[in-house]
Amino acid sequence: MIQEGLTNQLRKRLRFKTIDWCFTGPCAVFHFAFESTLTYKKHPTFDLDQKDLIYSLDNDFMSKELASTCYHCLSAIEPKELVEASLSGVIHQFCCAGCMAIAQTIHRDGLSIFYSKRSQVNIKPEAYLALNEIPEKLKPYDDLSLRNRFTRPYGDAGVLETTLRLEKIRCAACVWLCEHHLRRLVGVLDIQINYVTQKVMVRFSPEKISLARLLFEIERIGYEAWPFEPSLLIERAKEERRSLLARLGVALLGTMQVMMYAWPTYVGADIASEHGLLLNWTSWALTVPVIIYSAGPIFQTAWRSMQSFHKTHILGMDVPIALALALAFTVGTINLMSGTGQIYFDSITMFVAFILAARYVELLARQDAQGGAEALAKQLPAICDHLTNYPGSTQVTIVPVVNCRPGDVLRVSPGDIIPVDGILIENESALDESLLSGESKPVYKRIGDAVYAGTHNILNPLLMRVDAVGQSTRIAGIAALLDKALLTKPRMVSLAEKWAGYFVLCLILTAFITSAVWLWIDPSKAWTVLVSVLVVSCPCALSLAVPTAVAAAQGAVTKQGLLIIRGHVMEELANVTDLVLDKTGTLTMGLPELLEIVYHRNTHTRHDVLALAAGLESGQRHPLALALLRVAEKELKCPLTLAKPVMNHLGQGLSSGPYRLGSASWIGVKKIAKLGPYGEVHLSDASGLIASFIFLDTPRAGLESLLKAARSRGIHVHLVSGDDPNTVAWWASHVGIKSYVGGCTPQGKYEYIEGLQKQGALVWAIGDGVNDAPLLARASVSVAIGSGAPLAAAGADAVLTASSLEPLARALLLADKTQIIIKQNLLWALIYNLIAIPFAMMGLVNPWIAGVGMSLSSLAVTLNAWRLRKA
Repeated sequence: MIQEGLTNQLRKRLRFKTIDWCFTGPCAVFHFAFESTLTYKKHPTFDLDQKDLIYSLDNDFMSKELASTCYHCLSAIEPKELVEASLSGVIHQFCCAGCMAIAQTIHRDGLSIFYSKRSQVNIKPEAYLALNEIPEKLKPYDDLSLRNRFTRPYGDAGVLETTLRLEKIRCAACVWLCEHHLRRLVGVLDIQINYVTQKVMVRFSPEKISLARLLFEIERIGYEAWPFEPSLLIERAKEERRSLLARLGVALLGTMQVMMYAWPTYVGADIASEHGLLLNWTSWALTVPVIIYSAGPIFQTAWRSMQSFHKTHILGMDVPIALALALAFTVGTINLMSGTGQIYFDSITMFVAFILAARYVELLARQDAQGGAEALAKQLPAICDHLTNYPGSTQVTIVPVVNCRPGDVLRVSPGDIIPVDGILIENESALDESLLSGESKPVYKRIGDAVYAGTHNILNPLLMRVDAVGQSTRIAGIAALLDKALLTKPRMVSLAEKWAGYFVLCLILTAFITSAVWLWIDPSKAWTVLVSVLVVSCPCALSLAVPTAVAAAQGAVTKQGLLIIRGHVMEELANVTDLVLDKTGTLTMGLPELLEIVYHRNTHTRHDVLALAAGLESGQRHPLALALLRVAEKELKCPLTLAKPVMNHLGQGLSSGPYRLGSASWIGVKKIAKLGPYGEVHLSDASGLIASFIFLDTPRAGLESLLKAARSRGIHVHLVSGDDPNTVAWWASHVGIKSYVGGCTPQGKYEYIEGLQKQGALVWAIGDGVNDAPLLARASVSVAIGSGAPLAAAGADAVLTASSLEPLARALLLADKTQIIIKQNLLWALIYNLIAIPFAMMGLVNPWIAGVGMSLSSLAVTLNAWRLRKA
């Protein structure tokens, strides 16, 4: 009865076909549904609540899950793909990091009842693909709370944006296929895929297409995608490196052994025919695992590419490699069995080893490029000290950061990393904000100041109130900008991806035509020439020439404090002719201090004018406004609330009823004095001028380096500001800028750049305020100061997070180097193919030499591009 019950349970839960019980020896033989056999020693016992199979070996108790099924999707788990995670205190096993991410989120959001309610069990992929039905494992993404976790609003029209991790893409043709397949879907508004980072940015209308449907559509064409989470990607990247390194190790071992057995034939050693035959068959046996295991992903990618050829008319770069390997192995095996001709096994193993070595270096480079978001994720702790009953009690409970909510109170000890965004409520301290700003100098924080996730507390223990968690934090916003930068492709990248796919198709046709010609000239060389032509060409170098250089350059400037949002920045910076700067907050630090108040009437005291000015400036982000508000906060006990609503007149000032606060020209008075670097605003009412507020500001660090770099390139520098013309003129003279305009409205700034562009100028604009948004939007290349208004950053091509302008000077120089590297890579790829392919067509290149040449070509392009990381 025990045997029968156990047999039924194993058949039901593990999908065994038959189970043969052996009572004469301590073993049981299990025949799986997919016709493989596995034998375990000792009689197994079954425990329904813990493991599918528990067995003992002598006195050592061990447990192992046989034919484990994924906790989320219920698919069988391959041993090499096993991923484990703890959910609600119980260890569960998953087939991939994507399923683990979904399950963790479902449990975290209190939706674990899904696993007891689902009805579709272990449906085969081909079944739901054919029925066009979304599988159960993806349906949780349509739950509102789960969808909100992995998407973010884009614009005001109900559009959502998500970043996905895309797997199993191998070349530019894969990128092209995914992009064009998804663009045809109703509801998909925009899609960008970056091969280097293997991430997808999709903007879609949730009313027309769901997130689960997007993931399903990617799966339908042979790829895998799951919502991007940096913490999960770190582990996935490690697994990817381990897997490729293992395949490379097998290929290298196979190469060394096969070359050793092939050595007698190279040196012409006199060995007996039966010994030579034994060595050849041994070489064949050693080549088989290299073909099946090491080169397995190459064949899989090539097969998917050929399956989709009728839709895309483009072939991936693994297709000629797979064809060459398959043909060489088939011909070698036939020749070995017939005892005639070459066997190619040494060439096959060496080629696979070299191609995997090149891909491993490329993988390291690619992961380094996408490491911006991952590096940010590594900085954030997984747990934090939570004060549950604050202020009634200071007792601390350690909780996961993901469980924190706005309003919670946390304690951060000296040396710890702040886990979330919030407000300091107890104990002043100093923070290292270098991760966010690139500046290593500690920033002192007082009670009421904002503190950000990812920064280090270096002075005192502090208490903070949670303001934002997860994707809402500033560090998550920076990570999103990094992703957006890498997903937005320059024109040169798009062209390279497109033509690389056509290059592969032409190459295959050329190879077979050449082989046909050699069948007429010298049939003995036809197969060798075919394999050599397929192998020696290097479309990889052509495809990697531009994106690796762009990714390396973007990574270099990111480390210096410049976040590139749109991919064309480095390409356009190399060609700019004019640089347009704003003054306050850009040319200067934008942190002026109130130096003096000049009174024009005896009817108003300091308290009166400060109260009126603070009431008008309340909620404003302009540097002069913040300076006024800081003084008012210190000196006034109670803020003034104005009876009439405050109106913002962009580029001029503010008004509320009869009161006005703004520039001298808008108020209708003359500037009271020429105060050099001092700025001023004026307060008036219906009766005239009441008071003038005089401010002091200082030049921004790195300004001299930026101007020097621009002038060395022949770039004309312009200062365009909404500030008082006399102040703008003083600053222009002070820093050596000949072209300047003061008192500009946002429309005036826009028209100024438009005028330059009509003269043929390629304009680079830098600004920080709300009134700079039109200027940034109009410019060919635009940079927003990171401390500026969100509206300005939204229209910019890059965001400067450092307080110095030095990264902009370095970016200008790096842009030139990037263009040089791109041209070098493209020239190398072109020259290599123009030389190598004709030589292979003439039968002058052996297959193994072709493999070495192709691998070294790709490697050269990658390493050359990565020199930019050190620039």
